[in-house]
Amino acid sequence: MRPSVHVGPPWRRCAPATCAIAGAGVLYVIASGKAGFQLGGFASNGFGEHSPGGYYMVAAFVAEAVLTFVFLFVILGSTDARAPKGFAPIAIGLGLTLIHLIGIPVTNLSVNPARSTGPAVLVGGWALAQLWLFWVAPIVGAVAAGVAYPAIAGDAAD
Repeated sequence: MRPSVHVGPPWRRCAPATCAIAGAGVLYVIASGKAGFQLGGFASNGFGEHSPGGYYMVAAFVAEAVLTFVFLFVILGSTDARAPKGFAPIAIGLGLTLIHLIGIPVTNLSVNPARSTGPAVLVGGWALAQLWLFWVAPIVGAVAAGVAYPAIAGDAAD
């Protein structure tokens, strides 16, 4: 468990998925304050008819897994002890921007299961039925990056 989520002041003990649901709830309250508001997909991740670009399940899975892999690879590389100090936030922020530019048309990209869960809970139905992909694919991508980065980059002592 990540200590920052479970220790400290109450606002730091919130599990990521719970916080994502609360955040989606706040956005719902704000967005529904306008006349004519309809919930729609509420930026839920989806495939098939619920993909912004109409991409099917396999394409959605590959996009989420590969883009999560790339994002984690950027994080691992930019925070490596051998990387220049102070530049990690720039690399991570630009990497996150790039993968979202690529992935939003495919699935409303998440690369974060908690981010996928928040809107899905509010939308319900199809969003909850497809939520499994947006947990499994990022986990697969993250595990692959965790295995590949040390294999490619080697140890700091090398």
